[in-house]
Amino acid sequence: MEKWKEFMAEEDGVGVVEVILILVVLIGLVLIFKEQLTVLVNNIFKTITTESQRV
Repeated sequence: MEKWKEFMAEEDGVGVVEVILILVVLIGLVLIFKEQLTVLVNNIFKTITTESQRV
């Protein structure tokens, strides 16, 4: 019975589960907004290229 109480009180795996859930949410958001993110990144790189040529 004491081992069962120790097992239930142990929280080592909780952090791993939280990290996995956060990663799943982030990957889902990336998949949903993939096209918008691609356009945004391309615009940022175009701006960087244009501004770096001015210098």
